[in-house]
Amino acid sequence: MGNSWAGMRRALPSDDADELTWLLFRQDDVLSLNQARAHLTRKAIRHRVATGRWRQAHRAVLVAHNGPVGPAQRRWIAVLAAGPSALLGGITAAQAGGLRGFPDRVVHLLLPATCRRAPLPAGVRAHRTIHLPDGDVVRVGQPPRTTAARSVIDAAQWAPSDAQARAIVAAAFQQRLVGGDDLHEVLSRMPRVRRRRLLLSTATDAAGGAHSLGELNLLDLVRRAGLPEPTRQVIRRDATGRRRYLDAYFDEWRVHVEVDGGQHLDPAHAWADMRRQNALWVEGDRVLRFPSWALRDDPESVLDQLRAALRAAGWPGQTTGDVGGLGDLGDLGRKWPPEGPSASKI
Repeated sequence: MGNSWAGMRRALPSDDADELTWLLFRQDDVLSLNQARAHLTRKAIRHRVATGRWRQAHRAVLVAHNGPVGPAQRRWIAVLAAGPSALLGGITAAQAGGLRGFPDRVVHLLLPATCRRAPLPAGVRAHRTIHLPDGDVVRVGQPPRTTAARSVIDAAQWAPSDAQARAIVAAAFQQRLVGGDDLHEVLSRMPRVRRRRLLLSTATDAAGGAHSLGELNLLDLVRRAGLPEPTRQVIRRDATGRRRYLDAYFDEWRVHVEVDGGQHLDPAHAWADMRRQNALWVEGDRVLRFPSWALRDDPESVLDQLRAALRAAGWPGQTTGDVGGLGDLGDLGRKWPPEGPSASKI
């Protein structure tokens, strides 16, 4: 952060200094040119920019220091440059609300369709909407943004692939940003949203306990193969009394399936998994572990082992033609549920 605050407080009457100090604090040291003119003369503003104490981030947006510009400041620059009706939207709004795991240097804005858009800085993408009720807007937090549920829906429909759209929805449930019917309520008001069927089915499964893309892929694979559907996120207590969540559990046959993502390669995480798995074995459960990539790239092997475990536990299931009708399992998680050519217009 630069050294401008002390100089401003000496140069301004105390009330103006306090107001400007508070404005800069609230807006992460970013302000519009009009906001600056409300507290400083044009000459004072030009002097601060010319001497390098401030910088001009956009033609009408200033940063009140000469240090690095971080993510919070990029968001403010985008909103102030776009005008008073602009909101953070999509993945940017979800990140501002606490979503983790989807880095994106692009700042996404949501604007009313009738809004006249000003020229935007590089790295800012504006999306238009004709549907933006007050209930979808959070103005208490700064900058103004869409609610968690609306942000997740927009982030998923703007995602570059179906797989990332599903991962965003699953992560929002896993990280407790949304729950229950939050996404269904937003989707009920947006009948033409892109990937609507995919988002509805993913939100239903995530609300039912499938809280990762790997778990969603497992659920898809089980359904398409005609296997019994497992219960998701079953709670167990380990030897120390801590609550543990099982990814998928076939209750009647006591078959437990864990889907391992990249975090399971960490030695400490892996040992914790082993302890939990050993405890389940001691109790008499059959435990299967699959890396998340195997569900996409080698689904036949996953199904073979899962069927074998279920049959060994007493499941009177299929014995022939098990794999028939599964289609392109190598695309699992990217094209399921299948969407027709007019899906984006639903």
